[in-house]
Amino acid sequence: MKNPRNMEDSEKQYPLPSLTQIFVLCSLLLCLRVQKGEALKKKVSGVYVFGDSTVDPGNNNFINTPFKSNFPPYGRDFPKQIPTGRFTNGKLGTDFTASYMGLKELVPPYLDPKLSNKDLITGVSFASAGSGFDPLTPAITNVIPIPKQLEYFKGCKKRLERVLGNKQRVGQHLEEAVFFVSAGTNDFVVNYFTLPIRRKSFTLLAYQQFVLQHLIQFIQNLWTEGGRKFLVAGLPPMGCLPIMITLNSDHAFLQRSCMDKYSSAARNYNLMLQHELRSMQLNMSGLKISYIDTYGPLDNMIHAHDSFGFEDVESGCCGSGYIEAGILCNKYSAVCSDPSKYLFWDSIHPSQKAYHSLFLASRPTIDALINQ
Repeated sequence: MKNPRNMEDSEKQYPLPSLTQIFVLCSLLLCLRVQKGEALKKKVSGVYVFGDSTVDPGNNNFINTPFKSNFPPYGRDFPKQIPTGRFTNGKLGTDFTASYMGLKELVPPYLDPKLSNKDLITGVSFASAGSGFDPLTPAITNVIPIPKQLEYFKGCKKRLERVLGNKQRVGQHLEEAVFFVSAGTNDFVVNYFTLPIRRKSFTLLAYQQFVLQHLIQFIQNLWTEGGRKFLVAGLPPMGCLPIMITLNSDHAFLQRSCMDKYSSAARNYNLMLQHELRSMQLNMSGLKISYIDTYGPLDNMIHAHDSFGFEDVESGCCGSGYIEAGILCNKYSAVCSDPSKYLFWDSIHPSQKAYHSLFLASRPTIDALINQ
């Protein structure tokens, strides 16, 4: 015998939704789609990237330097597990950014001989892992100096003239492009805090100003070459990099934790950088420039790691995670079973998941720059 309650439920009549309810539902779905997809109101013509390993998709593959990552286990979570030369297990933040802008899924290295004309138009990276604004920094590992990256961009412009037809079209194209600059960490981590040369000539404050002056000059040079929209990344909490903890902490292996001596240098530098960027925007015609905060989001991931799904924020996934990077992170290295649980892929560089989280944190800044 049927349960009377079930019979009662089956006999209930549910009214059809009204046109007003249908309209509201569709509107909500449309809003969700906009939030999930692009929030950009204006089109971006291309993205041109300069800097160090945080934005180098493989330029170092094509130069004579020991500072490479075009071998396993790098690229472990990249499509088809290809070690492209990115110093992480998968994609970089600039890859997520270019995809969000509707340009391409991956930003290619400018030195790739297979680079297509379309790649030149939609954007490339001139960055070189190990580079920095201090001219001494790239000389340490024989990588591409920032001024040389500028020269490569000038060559890119000439190629664009042949593709687009004339200088005027190239100028219009570059006005709608985004220039992404990310460097400076190596100047402090690899250079100032590790080698004695600069410390003999500069106090920390003087060195911060020295690095900033080179950055400002570089942006001015890109502006002269036609760049108008800039995203400039600040320094991360350097005292939290696994390699810095290993080399400088009294508790390198037990009770590892961030070292504020080095992180505070990054915080102060970032404040100075933001001041300089505001000043440049006021004084340079047509310039739109925004600061990308990497310190805050990474600091949040470290101190609230559970909410981001990270289990280890003090060592890298590759090898011991304390010192391995570049050639020390290789096919013979033990690798963690799930890199998404690690903030760092190796002892210096974030994992793909961390890069994606950094991109998500920067999206409001990206939107504001492009939509203004």
